[in-house]
Amino acid sequence: MVKRPERRYSYETNGSAISKESFRIVREGADLTAFTPDEAQVAVRMIHTAGDLDLPRHIVFHPGLVSAARGALRGGAPIFVDANMVKSGITRRRLPADNEVHCFLRDQRAAVLAAEWGTTRSAAAVSLWGDDLEGAVVAIGNAPTALFHLLEVIADGGPRPAAIIGVPVGFVGSAESKQALADSDFGVPWLVVHGYRGGSALAASAINALASEFEL
Repeated sequence: MVKRPERRYSYETNGSAISKESFRIVREGADLTAFTPDEAQVAVRMIHTAGDLDLPRHIVFHPGLVSAARGALRGGAPIFVDANMVKSGITRRRLPADNEVHCFLRDQRAAVLAAEWGTTRSAAAVSLWGDDLEGAVVAIGNAPTALFHLLEVIADGGPRPAAIIGVPVGFVGSAESKQALADSDFGVPWLVVHGYRGGSALAASAINALASEFEL
């Protein structure tokens, strides 16, 4: 039998109470004035995930992002992600149409293409999304090369997703890839976190917020 340790600290143990208090702190402590109510709901979940009340200064929404992403998800569009951590972070019960979530990073074809093209597997995996990318929702949280590659696929006349969450993290190519997305003129709505910040958890949290308007 597992023995419970002696309680030595005073802390909240009710999961629901913890969540409610966390979101209250975010809404009271973060400056959300730059966002519409729908954008703020997405931003709040991202701030909650990052534990960073300063994050709103770096989050930028294309004006059509929320409506485009939610419309696509409600219509059953698939979700394509660059990392399995993003896929794992997406809460299935929040998805409005039991949407499929795809990550091809571990597909052997990605490794072969990466070696042939002299790029990363994350970038090469984007080309495996194929025609299913048309009208899909994309969430990139790990690899700047994947975001650059996606923009190159679209620029070459490839399929266009309904929305792109572009929040790759890191010090090499991260800021530049997100700026390239924000500067793109493909007519595809986007969400970025400018600078070095980002990550798989942020990408997944954005999808979770877009998938369901319920904050908790």
